[in-house]
Amino acid sequence: MPEMQPRWFVRGDFDGFIGLFVDNLLQLLLIITLCPLVCGIPSEIVTVHILPAAALSILLGNFFYAWQGWRLARRTGREDVTALPYGINTVSLIAFIFLIMGPIWRETGDPVKVWQAGVFACLLSGLMELAGAFIADPLRRWAPRAALLSALAGVAITFISMGFAFQIFASPAIALAPMILIVVAYAARLRLPIGIPAGLCAIMLGVASAWVLRALGLSSFVPAGDIVPGVYLPVPDARGLTAFFAADGFWEFLPVIFPMALFNVLGSLQSLESAEAAGDRYATRSSLAMNGVGSLVAGLFGSAFPTTIYIGHPGWKAMGARVGYSALNGVVIALLCFTGAAAITLRVVPLEATLGILIWIGVVMTAQAFQETPKRHALAVAVGLIPALAGWALVLVETALRAAGTNIVDTMPKFGGDLSVAGLIALSQGFLLTSMGLAAIVAFAIDHRFLASAGAAFACAACSSVGLIHTYRIGPAGIEPHFGLLVGGQFAFAYAVTGVILVVLHLTRRTTGNG
Repeated sequence: MPEMQPRWFVRGDFDGFIGLFVDNLLQLLLIITLCPLVCGIPSEIVTVHILPAAALSILLGNFFYAWQGWRLARRTGREDVTALPYGINTVSLIAFIFLIMGPIWRETGDPVKVWQAGVFACLLSGLMELAGAFIADPLRRWAPRAALLSALAGVAITFISMGFAFQIFASPAIALAPMILIVVAYAARLRLPIGIPAGLCAIMLGVASAWVLRALGLSSFVPAGDIVPGVYLPVPDARGLTAFFAADGFWEFLPVIFPMALFNVLGSLQSLESAEAAGDRYATRSSLAMNGVGSLVAGLFGSAFPTTIYIGHPGWKAMGARVGYSALNGVVIALLCFTGAAAITLRVVPLEATLGILIWIGVVMTAQAFQETPKRHALAVAVGLIPALAGWALVLVETALRAAGTNIVDTMPKFGGDLSVAGLIALSQGFLLTSMGLAAIVAFAIDHRFLASAGAAFACAACSSVGLIHTYRIGPAGIEPHFGLLVGGQFAFAYAVTGVILVVLHLTRRTTGNG
């Protein structure tokens, strides 16, 4: 009996394409807007180098996952197989911009170095993701979910949600109603009339409000400057790897890159589990490996932003999407970026109209940290949020002081007892790793797994002893990470003592139990 030949495109693929396309378009708009605004990267570099490279990675990944879904449908004889959704990783995008590229811009004022740093981070993240395809399962079995999700939630509620929430409430006529619509529609799982995606509807609402108010002279929306259409094809670019790797200090960003790559691997693994629960079982290793290859392709061609398998496969499946929606999304995104049309959208769409989706992402990720962990681990999740809050608070303090014409180094003695600036800085350095470590210590202890809790404490001691967390120094540019053997001696000592105490608790509990 001949194998069934699945159709490449069905009616539901159009609905799925709209949803995935809007999601990917939002990432492109963020890149176009935030790279010049936060990182000082000229729009020319974004249009000529970053967007084509990002589009190439999206195109290749979408084609692979569409082909993978088609093969699964042919092998199983099913017509309801849905390809895995794929695109730019929102969390890594925000983290790389605000935690790597932004600080380098403030320190050096060199947009090329900022771009090279982002490309290097993307490449290193891709390598870690590729390696993660082979070690994800054991790592996921060892690490408590509270440790992984709390660090992610900390970034979500601060760097993703709060800053953009301020922008929304600064332009309520354009941004507030779209944000509320997105949150209400997604939270209540509403299906809007004629099946229009809530994200697209919200953007249309924001665009209509902006242009109507502009026509009445009541809006502050100013369309972006003229963008010259052209042909911008991706070109391999090794400068981001060689130039930045050769520079001093690139290791200081490992505390950001490593957790982001880890979250990407584990998040993709959870997406595979979600797809399997919905009836589509994909091979773990090849699916995760393509995830890493996509990020590597992005970095090799000049993009600073890793890609990932998106959560929400069951949602696309419920829309009736199968495999064609993925391939179509890759083609359309590529055409937008290869022709410069992606940047032209900002002449029509105000960024504020799209920010509601980021509020939703941040809130959902924060809620997930509590919902998807055992109830008894809620305390561990809460503890894990604290370092991220410190990291965000430091950004706010530094921003305010720069606006006042000073800096945190000169102002530190003036805070006195009102704000322990030294503690704020120490807690913010490598806060993602600190968040994972503290949450793991608490989660393991809650389960009376004191030996595992001690292992997490000793891991924190090792990280602080070499400067991956907590340590800093005052340099010509202000606060700088400080790496070296035993540079974080006091923190290493404190974590080591904690580990010893936990080992004693383990031995005492075992002795008491045997007695």
